[in-house]
Amino acid sequence: MLYRVIGVMSGSSLDGLDIAFVEIHAKSGQWDFDIVQAETIPYSKKWVEKLKHSVFLNARDYLLLHAEYGHFIGQQVSAFIERHSLTYKVALISSHGHTSFHLPPNMTAQLGDGSAIAAETGLPVITDLRAIDVALGGQGAPIVPMGEKILWNDYQFFLNLGGIANISVNLPSNYVAYDVCPANRILNLIAAKQGLAYDDGGAIAESGTIDRKVLSTINNLHYYGEGYPKSLANDFGTDTVFPILEEAQLTNENALSTYTEHIAVQVASEVEKHLPALALPKTKILVTGGGAFNHFLVERLRYYLEPMRVEVEIPEASLINYKEALIMALLGVLRWRDEPTSMSSVTGASRDGIGGAIWSGV
Repeated sequence: MLYRVIGVMSGSSLDGLDIAFVEIHAKSGQWDFDIVQAETIPYSKKWVEKLKHSVFLNARDYLLLHAEYGHFIGQQVSAFIERHSLTYKVALISSHGHTSFHLPPNMTAQLGDGSAIAAETGLPVITDLRAIDVALGGQGAPIVPMGEKILWNDYQFFLNLGGIANISVNLPSNYVAYDVCPANRILNLIAAKQGLAYDDGGAIAESGTIDRKVLSTINNLHYYGEGYPKSLANDFGTDTVFPILEEAQLTNENALSTYTEHIAVQVASEVEKHLPALALPKTKILVTGGGAFNHFLVERLRYYLEPMRVEVEIPEASLINYKEALIMALLGVLRWRDEPTSMSSVTGASRDGIGGAIWSGV
């Protein structure tokens, strides 16, 4: 069976809206994919501010933004379809939206009204992919591991370096995944103090010096001692971690160097925990997300992981950039087929959930 789907993703780093048109093949339980066309639509300063401050809105204004952002997504997808001559080729749109509130086990909310997307595009749309898992007592995150397990079952570790770093582990007995630490969201906040969108390649961080006292303070935050399943809201980075760096009054170079080291240390710590259960002489970790282009961060990851005989693998740029949009498309297909979209072994829910609201475009 061939599914032609558009996956839409907006990450916590607020760099833009990822749109990917993918062809997903399913035959006899085997799945494959092609990323046919993909783009990142950069957010204007207006949209960055709106999304960043959405959590402070009253209920009325929040819902108005939910609708406005849904129309924005729909308009961007329609323009994408026209640019790439995809009219009559797209069967389904699966949109993650932009996470505003993430408060498991009570609720999770992603901006981007599915009915507005459907109205703009005239196509079936699937949204609210996390909600059922939270309702079942789960973390609602990560949801990407379902796609990883289906598409890349020969890997033991997956690391996504987005606004938040999250890890997935393909253990012999089960599959686990969870958020490790804030990542690009913090690095970008520091780079912004120099008027930069991000630290290109980690060059500024590489020129700095690690502040061991600050590093120790961040490494000892309570979250890092918790067991999994666990997940992070965006405000852990902005309200807990970033103020520690600010109060230390480090130079931007030293702050970037220190926080890059924090990410590498935390990832390595989590990988090491799972190696005994894998019991393999050598393993590999597939690294995607914008952080995979941060050469200095990748270098620090290799410094810690290679002595553990864990090979750090960086795939082609299209997969680095659009893995999450690809998996949103796949989750949309699974929802369309009434198959589970989340794994309770990952999220802690009472059972696997078939998540996603379906909005008709006609």
